[in-house]
Amino acid sequence: MLDPDRFVDDCLAASRDSDAHTGVRDVLARAMADPAQIIAGLGEPQNGLLRPLYRSDELTVLNVVWKPGAVIRPHNHQTWAVIGVYTGREDNIFWRRIGPGPRGIEPAGAKTLLAGDLAPLGKDIIHSVVNPLSRLTAAIHIYGGDFFKIERSEWDDETLTEGPYDQEKTRALFAN
Repeated sequence: MLDPDRFVDDCLAASRDSDAHTGVRDVLARAMADPAQIIAGLGEPQNGLLRPLYRSDELTVLNVVWKPGAVIRPHNHQTWAVIGVYTGREDNIFWRRIGPGPRGIEPAGAKTLLAGDLAPLGKDIIHSVVNPLSRLTAAIHIYGGDFFKIERSEWDDETLTEGPYDQEKTRALFAN
């Protein structure tokens, strides 16, 4: 069974190495090798959830549970991240900047994450996320900074125009 405190301690230790992104990815990869053990440690997902397991200026570890059909508009993180899905499916669309104003980004690729999969995301990645399932999807998201304090951007669904990231709008997507 995943011990959340030990997992966070291992992530913190790895984040202090010279290649924090790779070290944390390796810690998460070990956990993702047995998704059932993550569920045993964190509990069976019941509702939408955006819960910090750990938060500091150096590192944020989140337990994220996506509601069925949830969609998060294109956004950036302004720090590296590692995402690991432990149940369900998360579809990521990756975007690239093409200029300011309308249509400031365009699709650049996609990746589907199933239970046990993980994806490292670089500091400059822009992505949107969809839970295409009619059931909950759950993942661990780890960020190289305080996810809730970093100023970042999101893009309008219709015009793809860049604006400030709306933390409250995102939290509302996970509220029950």
